[in-house]
Amino acid sequence: MKYDSVADVQSRLIKAGYIPSREIATVVFLAAATQKPVLVEGPAGVGKTELAKAIARSLDRELIRLQCYEGLDEAKALYEWEYAKQLLYTQMVKDRLNDIISSASTLIQAVDQIAAQEDAFFSDRFIQPRPLLQAISSEKPVVLLIDEVDKSDPEFEAFLLELLSDFQVTIPELGTRKAIEIPFVLLTSNNYRDMSDALKRRCIHLYIDYPSRETEISIVRLKIPGIEEKLCDVLVDAIRKIRTLDLKKSPSISETLDWAQSLLALNINELTPEVLAETLNVICKYQIDMEKVRKNIDRVLK
Repeated sequence: MKYDSVADVQSRLIKAGYIPSREIATVVFLAAATQKPVLVEGPAGVGKTELAKAIARSLDRELIRLQCYEGLDEAKALYEWEYAKQLLYTQMVKDRLNDIISSASTLIQAVDQIAAQEDAFFSDRFIQPRPLLQAISSEKPVVLLIDEVDKSDPEFEAFLLELLSDFQVTIPELGTRKAIEIPFVLLTSNNYRDMSDALKRRCIHLYIDYPSRETEISIVRLKIPGIEEKLCDVLVDAIRKIRTLDLKKSPSISETLDWAQSLLALNINELTPEVLAETLNVICKYQIDMEKVRKNIDRVLK
């Protein structure tokens, strides 16, 4: 399944539960057409990971996700050897060694005959694929999400260059594996650190910022269909004013949705200063931010 046009991308992402801007739809279309990865940057909670999920749904593809973190290495991201299984096989064939070397007349011949059996112990049957190898090995096209790549070490980022350049990975014991089907790759970054120029050159860049008022209202109505229209408008306006307060962490679209869901659960249909003060825990993640919002409640609900 492929996208026919930018308009087709927009339509199918909306059906998949994601409301994209024209810019987002254009980048997704170009990435699919050119088979280039997309590096998606922006504040936490603006929908970067959700975009990858929506693309997978809209293309009817499996989503394979690699969550990055400090200390992540290629073994954890690519594959692991199942040493216990190898040991079990070794014990199983131990009794067959005499049969293997029975025709050898010298020690060198015996060693060579044993060495000829190496493929029995270094093969796919003893590999536990991790996300990167799963995406490369899949016989069907998949969406590969490399989430929060900025939290990984520069050494791991360098390792990704081979994958993103040629869509292949090298396993020392087995050789180079090329992708059966080129995956649709998205890398997300919360700007924890700057990505290298080499990585950026291999990707189409996309920055997702906080949505416009109209888009945010549309997102809330799509995700929280039970919310009243007036409350939705007031809620989004309040969130947008809270973002202007120079907080340690401004509320993103995910907090907007959490707040809307909370007000719905509380059967609240009018946003008052008291309601805002009582539900700030859903919006703010730091005590200092909560105190700053409380001091500016009149301004937020003006």
